[in-house]
Amino acid sequence: MTWFEALLVFVAGMGAGTINAVVGSGTLLTFPALLAVGIPPVVANVSNTVGLSPGTAAGAIGYRRELEGQRGRMLRLIPASLLGGIVGAILLLKLPDSAFEAIVPGLILLGCVLVALQPWLSKRISLPEHTHRGAWWVIPAVFATGVYGGYFGAAQGVLLMAILGIGMDANLQRMNGLKNVLATVVNTVAAILFIIVADVDWLAAALIAVGSTIGGFVGARYGRRLHPTALRVLIVVIGIIAIVTMVF
Repeated sequence: MTWFEALLVFVAGMGAGTINAVVGSGTLLTFPALLAVGIPPVVANVSNTVGLSPGTAAGAIGYRRELEGQRGRMLRLIPASLLGGIVGAILLLKLPDSAFEAIVPGLILLGCVLVALQPWLSKRISLPEHTHRGAWWVIPAVFATGVYGGYFGAAQGVLLMAILGIGMDANLQRMNGLKNVLATVVNTVAAILFIIVADVDWLAAALIAVGSTIGGFVGARYGRRLHPTALRVLIVVIGIIAIVTMVF
């Protein structure tokens, strides 16, 4: 890897860390960058997951104020993300890339629609279980998102924000903090598995790790100040960009 290629990967990592802390979809910056410098797709995907793990953790730390009072939610949802991340990582190592290509854009589009309609849907789903604990379907939906996140992860944050925003009674910024925790769990458990059993390009992973950690703190600092409506619009816009990028 030349110095210019290394700089490209580092900058992509920084941008990905910033985007992941605020919304998600940072993989859409780093994964193409790794392919552009000649790293094979599967190795690029593995190295990207390993590199982005510190960045998602930085974003979660940056949102620690929004996480106050959400210990119960984290204890209920983290196991679902943990198990989902393991399953998704195993699928990446076992299945061909084409297995998920057809449904991923549809999942992201669904996430965008749900985020956009979240205020209306939340009022419609005001069921007895829709309290601080969340609706019954949140845990299996978080598990399914963890499977997707362990497999590839682009726009994992968009899907999580849609699930948490509709299924739980809290403002969007608090859900964003919770989203960062769950994404950290998925990325970390997948990264550990990849380190043990897969080929990792350690230079690329290190460059992304440093860049995404810086970006994670930057994104958390400024993302926390966004008005809920502005955050919702940003989520939808980035989700649409993700769909266009993956399809075309």
